[in-house]
Amino acid sequence: MTDTVGVVTHAEVVDEPLDLAAHEAAVADPRAGAVVSFQGVVRDHDHGRGVTLLEYEGHPTAAKILREVAEEIAADPAVFAVAVSHRIGTLQIGDVALVASVSTAHRAAAFEACARLVDEAKARLPIWKRQVFKDGAEEWVNCP
Repeated sequence: MTDTVGVVTHAEVVDEPLDLAAHEAAVADPRAGAVVSFQGVVRDHDHGRGVTLLEYEGHPTAAKILREVAEEIAADPAVFAVAVSHRIGTLQIGDVALVASVSTAHRAAAFEACARLVDEAKARLPIWKRQVFKDGAEEWVNCP
């Protein structure tokens, strides 16, 4: 545990490719014994249907809300630093849609904090996802 509050080093919604290494570097801290990162990657299927691409659209408040989520995670006394980004625009199979990194003194706290960060971001971010299927159909999902 630490007696200082963690910092949010990076929280943004962007329309360009995300960089895992940059997020991990952003949470580097000499006190950290653990850095846990997550990448949400566009997969080629959903509920048994083939997917060809995703398109994400974000509300103008999305970046502010993502920063609020990151600040809540950073307020945990075990957390040293948090970096998180969500991509918008058209993404192809294999592209990274979300990157989250957290540093703490110990691995259990880092895994738990990173999981909370991802769960809260997915639950609260006003970002809508359009899935395009191999058969030409499409659907909008993940609307908070």
